[in-house]
Amino acid sequence: LQHDAQLVPAWLQKARCLVHLAQWMPAREAFAQTLRLDAANYSAWLEAGHLCRQMGELGQASMAYQRAIAVAPERYEALLGMARVMVQLGEFDAAQRAGTDAMRALVQANDLVPEVQQQRQRQTAHLMAQYWMEAGQPEQALGWLQTALAVPGADADQQAELCLDAALAHWRLGNKEQTHALLTRASGAQALPTLSRLALLSLQHNFAAEAVAVMQKATQLHPREALAWSNLAYLHAESWQLQEAEAALTKALSLGEVPSELSLRAAMAGKRGDAETTLALYRQLAAQEPRPGPMASSAAMASLYSDRLSAAAVAQLHRALFAPLGQGARTRESFVRTPLAGRRLRLGLVTADLHYQHPVNIFMQPILREIDRSRFEVFVYFTGVSQDAQTVQASQRVEHWVQATSLNDLQLAKRIDSDAIDVLVDLSGHTSNNRMGLFASRAAPVQVSYLGYPGSTGVPHMDWLIGDAVVTPPEDDALCTERVARLPGTVFCHAPEEDYPLPAFGPDMATRPLTFGSFNNVTKLTPRTLALWARVLQAVPGSRLLLKAPSFGDAGAVAFYRDRLVALGVAAERLEFRGPVGLPAMMAEYADVDIALDPVPYNGGTTSLQAMWMGVPVLTLHGQHFVSRMGASFMMAAGLPEWVARDDDDCVAIAQRMAAERQALLALKKGLRQRLQSLPAWDVVRHTRAFEAALCSMVQAPPSALS
Repeated sequence: LQHDAQLVPAWLQKARCLVHLAQWMPAREAFAQTLRLDAANYSAWLEAGHLCRQMGELGQASMAYQRAIAVAPERYEALLGMARVMVQLGEFDAAQRAGTDAMRALVQANDLVPEVQQQRQRQTAHLMAQYWMEAGQPEQALGWLQTALAVPGADADQQAELCLDAALAHWRLGNKEQTHALLTRASGAQALPTLSRLALLSLQHNFAAEAVAVMQKATQLHPREALAWSNLAYLHAESWQLQEAEAALTKALSLGEVPSELSLRAAMAGKRGDAETTLALYRQLAAQEPRPGPMASSAAMASLYSDRLSAAAVAQLHRALFAPLGQGARTRESFVRTPLAGRRLRLGLVTADLHYQHPVNIFMQPILREIDRSRFEVFVYFTGVSQDAQTVQASQRVEHWVQATSLNDLQLAKRIDSDAIDVLVDLSGHTSNNRMGLFASRAAPVQVSYLGYPGSTGVPHMDWLIGDAVVTPPEDDALCTERVARLPGTVFCHAPEEDYPLPAFGPDMATRPLTFGSFNNVTKLTPRTLALWARVLQAVPGSRLLLKAPSFGDAGAVAFYRDRLVALGVAAERLEFRGPVGLPAMMAEYADVDIALDPVPYNGGTTSLQAMWMGVPVLTLHGQHFVSRMGASFMMAAGLPEWVARDDDDCVAIAQRMAAERQALLALKKGLRQRLQSLPAWDVVRHTRAFEAALCSMVQAPPSALS
């Protein structure tokens, strides 16, 4: 360009380079200069459309694609781009027309050899299916997948990829038999990426043994590929076959670099209850991230399980991990909103977790049902991968459901701003599929953390944290980067919509061997937790311990934790381990538990509330911060402070006392659900009104009072 400032190909290539460097505004200007010099440049209009879509400027993207179509109506690429934008805008009829026109353009193309023409037709139909899936429209996706499968010339791997997407669509529609059949059909693939995807989808759909078998096939087909062995290591680890995982990882490392080595080792350490090693590895990985991201969030989560870190140290770690995210954020004053007087408050909820058995879904569904639509206009920005009938139910309970999984943070921020959201609530924290970067860059005038994360996020520009007087007492405000709003009762309101019959509390429950129990995930079974529970069992002769978790479906996990407890002096015959079952069956299993034991420092949340609902009191400790005070919050809200211990010695003493009073314990169990139903903390209508009042007070609070 220094040689010739009018050189159109150079401007176009510069624009492309800037796109790859993520310098989006300079890239837009380079495209604009290209088009000033050559207004009929199809590639420039097309790629400018792609860039505008990436930036969340859907109207500009649509205009650019339209100009490209006008320049070359016989080309299919701009029509396909237009289809995607129309899907994102919710203009579904226009999207379908654009996709159909793109396919017609390919059918009529005379300059392509048949093989290439068929390949592009298949790819276009496949992409259209993916766009519909991104929009939460699996029925439309299946139609395009059938079109793609009907195009001749596909090899086994191409057919398998189409089958995998069709399996996902059928899963979201609740067609489990078709899902299983399509996953089986896809197992004929040979390519490593396709086999890896099949294995991951199989694992996600609870076909763990099949997932391992698929990756074992992949290692046979690609024995010199480190990725095949590292993927096998991951699947073994997820199936709790830790020795096999170590062997597969060693093999992978002998073949080449394994980028996922440290994260694999961190995950395996977590399964062994070794929170300190897990935290150290994730901190090492977080230090390698150019910008705080998934590894920083994993480090933050791991710190909540640590037996060694104080509450202040956990808070400081969160601040240190995420402080860089706040650079360059929008100011609160930059958002233009009409006065609230005379209109509803526009509430946005960002979540990936509205699906069956997830705690966020369990607690949010009743709130979505009860929220006052005369005062609140609710938008859900769904960023998740797992979708089922509960996802559909949630979408039907709100006015606006935005399928945002495929949107990057900038695109999603643009959409949230165009929806003029007043209060944006994060329901994920540092859990999977979170959007902490979105909140750190500020996507709404008021931003709130609620329900999804048990503590302060440490993320800049997260204005509020919703807690209660026990998990977040005023004297601990310094532990939070957010300002704290406290709900009455307890922060989590358990009001299950499914009917879980109470056990038949017969007199035999007062004479059988007393059974302590925990249904928490194994990552919470830290060394301190196991040592404390071993002391409890020693203090109550003849008592038993029932441990139930998804991991205990694997014999290796059972052996590992049985050996740990035996080493702590607990006879193996006093231990029982149970694996996963469906939620109704799991709730019924609480009939076999007399007293639930709360892990430390990461208390049970959903599991404790479910235990109480099924008539099982929870013996808990009052810890140092949010995550270690949840049990205390629940039991105090239930009017049962005598079940809250001050320290480990007090916990053992309470266990002895409660176990000795079997008739009193039986009477408590019989009346516990009725007690809960009579208390404000279990009244979801009252809880929802308090939640609404908190949101309104946040909007009305002066900006100087916000973080």
